Amino acid sequence: MKVIVPVKRVIDYNVKVRVKADGSGVDLANVKMSMNPFDEIAVEQAIRLKEAGKADEVIAVSVGVKQAQETLRTALAMGADRAILVIASDDVHTDIEPLTVAKILKGIIDEEQPGLVLCGKQAIDNDMNATGQMLSALMGWSQATFASELDIDGDSATVTREVDGGLQTIKVNMPTVVTVDLRLNEPRYASLPNIMKAKKKPLDEKTAADYGVDASPRLEIVNTVEPAARAAGIKVGSVDELIEKLKEAGAV
Repeated sequence: MKVIVPVKRVIDYNVKVRVKADGSGVDLANVKMSMNPFDEIAVEQAIRLKEAGKADEVIAVSVGVKQAQETLRTALAMGADRAILVIASDDVHTDIEPLTVAKILKGIIDEEQPGLVLCGKQAIDNDMNATGQMLSALMGWSQATFASELDIDGDSATVTREVDGGLQTIKVNMPTVVTVDLRLNEPRYASLPNIMKAKKKPLDEKTAADYGVDASPRLEIVNTVEPAARAAGIKVGSVDELIEKLKEAGAV
């Protein structure tokens, strides 16, 4: 069974994001970029499935700019077998929309015929949480979202997923699309020898046009602003004073 893992190049989660002075978007100049943390968990899970003998090949896929090669090399260094980069834009500030990504992934799936697609539940830059679900709909496959446990058994998968009320365990037919949550696993660090080996692993470059997909954005960002600064708190001397302050603020 082949496993396809889409990965996205995003601003590193340790970086404090800055908005451009003109409000046209986020400033990416000299900013560290990394693999989306949820996608990293998906890569780790795919590799574990291969190590357990439940998968034969792990293919990392990224849709975006040419610089996403670095992200794919990280996936290859972790243990993915090969990678596919679909260049859908020349501008690093252009965020490829979920439906476009899902259509391109469908084209790749039609060619590769995997048994499982493992996605991060969402990207930390736009928080869309939509690509996996859209891909499932386009393919007509089953889906399991927010997975915190995954077990593959023959032609079905048992997934424990995180919901508002706790945990829910479902069984889905293969092939399927699974989006993963933080508690699924702890991703491994790529060792130096594996980083060197990753440079020799195959990485194919494609374009959106190769899959008959128009990557032109359908959404227009009108303005980008930073969140309002949090107001300073105050100290109160008694419970009565606390209640009075809450009444003044309209909290009670």
